[in-house]
Amino acid sequence: MSEPRSSRIVRAVHGLRQTRPDPPFEIGLSESLKSSYDVAGLVELYGRFAMGEGPVDLLMRRCIWRAAARRCGHGLQVASGVGFKHLETFELGDGVFVGAQAYIQGRFDGTTVIGSHVWIGPQAYFDARDLVIEDYVGWGPGAKVLGSAHTGLPADVPIVQTDLEVKPVRIGAWADIGTNATVLPGVTIGRGAIVGAGAVVSRDVDPFAIVAGVPARFMRWREGTPDVTSALPQNMKTGQG
Repeated sequence: MSEPRSSRIVRAVHGLRQTRPDPPFEIGLSESLKSSYDVAGLVELYGRFAMGEGPVDLLMRRCIWRAAARRCGHGLQVASGVGFKHLETFELGDGVFVGAQAYIQGRFDGTTVIGSHVWIGPQAYFDARDLVIEDYVGWGPGAKVLGSAHTGLPADVPIVQTDLEVKPVRIGAWADIGTNATVLPGVTIGRGAIVGAGAVVSRDVDPFAIVAGVPARFMRWREGTPDVTSALPQNMKTGQG
């Protein structure tokens, strides 16, 4: 009879990794690419290396992102099959990881900010027209941000022909977004909050709160965290704010 299985604790990998400065030749290559190609040319060039798994593919994806983005820190890792739109509006911190087949859809007049040491899981999707993700955020596989929606007005035309309303989405530092969760337009996730797997977040989440469900509801405060509730109004101390 086999022994019953039990959980085990292992050290974190991405969140504890020290970011080393990218070597000068990479910086130089990015600068050369930036001076030789316009944004459209860089996107076309990216396509040649988008699907590969080899070290050259990884290197070229990092260099092309640095050449095209508004700002790009050191240690960027872009896995295979990652797609994007309007990379020229991106600002990236140090040690960012973007998992395989993720897609980040910026907008020509938008802003996409991804802080340092952010980990983005495979197949994540970002409607990133006005998005800020602060430092040390974990983004689960398949989790999504919706940053805009059609107004649906007037009602006598197809909804897809009505105007888009863009609302900012803010993800506070240290937050953790569960697998396949969805954050709706205009929502702010507080610092250190946890969003459960599959949740649909339609309203703001307080710092260090745990929410889950569809729509997401307050479950409890994280155990052992700072007394963040002392400064909140009484109705918010129960998660009803």
